[in-house]
Amino acid sequence: MQFTAKQIADFIGGRVEGNEQATVSTFAKIEEATEGAITFLSNPKYTSYIYETKASIVLINDDLELEHAVEPTLIRVPNAYECVAKLMQMYAASLPKKTGIDPLAFISKTAEIGKDVYVGPFTYIGDGVKIGDGTRIFPNVTIYDGCQIGRNVTIHAGAVIGADGFGFAPNQEGYEKIPQLGIVIIEDDVEIGANTCVDRSTMGETIIHKGVKLDNLIQVAHNCEIGENTVMSAQVGMAGSTKIGAWCMVGGQAGFSGHIKIADKTFIGAQSGVISNTKGNGEQLIGAPAIDPKVFFKAQAVMKRLPDMYKELGMLRKEIEALKDKLTVEI
Repeated sequence: MQFTAKQIADFIGGRVEGNEQATVSTFAKIEEATEGAITFLSNPKYTSYIYETKASIVLINDDLELEHAVEPTLIRVPNAYECVAKLMQMYAASLPKKTGIDPLAFISKTAEIGKDVYVGPFTYIGDGVKIGDGTRIFPNVTIYDGCQIGRNVTIHAGAVIGADGFGFAPNQEGYEKIPQLGIVIIEDDVEIGANTCVDRSTMGETIIHKGVKLDNLIQVAHNCEIGENTVMSAQVGMAGSTKIGAWCMVGGQAGFSGHIKIADKTFIGAQSGVISNTKGNGEQLIGAPAIDPKVFFKAQAVMKRLPDMYKELGMLRKEIEALKDKLTVEI
């Protein structure tokens, strides 16, 4: 299916610079695009590629100033990244959707499955599980007994929903397992990446609220709660009973200690370690333990100088000792 620059601009509210009849039929990265592809430029690091790209159409921000003319047709928009996402959503919506239950999937007779659900091969859905309308469950997903999955949820291959939380009580002989008697509740419009694990609660529920997006290889421990529209990159780890607010953004490999609360709209940088409650909306944290970014980068600047500072300190100590010896001799 082909679209002209004019059709695309009309759809996203953009302004064409160049050939309005230029056509495209696929998407590509700006540095790899060929004729017939549409791409975008939003990160200044990639600006040089706009003078080299072979793409037929490039989406750019309204305020981008070019040093000289370029070959592709340009479409200027307020936010190129948002607009290309919108176009990709439109394109994806036109593709055939997987529906139905694969014959190689196992679904308990007591499970409740909604309308227009897709369940891939080798998926396991246990007793009493409830799955809402329009949900897509890809191959090799495991959903343990009693868990509840909302509408329009996407769970990618290998994810495990409702495995036991990590609960053990030490005794004289080793560790005694604490039964995990709760469930997992995943609300509407959630997406869960491949090989992500969401553990069932000890009692009550582990809850993933509406609109949450979880990347691959994330661990959500028992009794955790993630607020609406929060997003997490890969390899985030949450210890038990962590409560994360709405509209938070969490970078890859960040870790949360247990029994803490993260306020709404908190930004957590990649590889951060959060060990205590956060202060309030809009807070930004980075590092381990996680602190304000300005303090973190100042500390990192000092860290680079530590070897020289240590050497200078040693020299100062020797000078002080020499002065002490001199004063002692004079007295």
